[in-house]
Amino acid sequence: MRAPSIRTRRIFTRSSAPVAVLLAGLMVWQGSNAAFSADTRNIGNNWETGSVAISDDDGGAAMFQIQNVVPMQSGDHCIAVTATPTVASTVKFYVGDLATDGLEPYVKVTVAQGTGGSFADCTGFTADQTAPQQSLAAIEAAHSSWATAILPWTAPAGSTVKTYKISWVFDTSSLTPEQVDALQGKASSINFEWELQNN
Repeated sequence: MRAPSIRTRRIFTRSSAPVAVLLAGLMVWQGSNAAFSADTRNIGNNWETGSVAISDDDGGAAMFQIQNVVPMQSGDHCIAVTATPTVASTVKFYVGDLATDGLEPYVKVTVAQGTGGSFADCTGFTADQTAPQQSLAAIEAAHSSWATAILPWTAPAGSTVKTYKISWVFDTSSLTPEQVDALQGKASSINFEWELQNN
């Protein structure tokens, strides 16, 4: 038998590499098409935060602007507070920014929380909770932050209104006439604050 010529061997050698690559590709294609396949997915995942909002009906006016106060004078006003959270929350009351000029131990306030009434008009107010009477000095010392706030109530998602009735008296009953006279021309002021936090 005659051996292949040099030319024949060269042609065979040059054509064998592409053929081998083609065969390998066909084997991979056949292997990949021989498998079963299935998948599932859960689409549209999303996270959105809740929100809390609180407002009152004071129209930008102070509850009390009392001038020429005399011993044992008293009064009261109401204010409606509206909580509008999208998640269950708690509302609390506290005070801040006490300005001291001598009257703070003798102006005493009682804070009640309930329903009915509106700003500067307590008609129809009914109390749910009432805090003990305290002087401006005492209430600022005891209740000046969320941690020490008073009269808490739960505000569910949606809109809830609670009314606060704040009563005051310039109580000089423990003072001598000389001490009362020394309070002429004095003043004190304080801020009333309501805060809403989610539960």
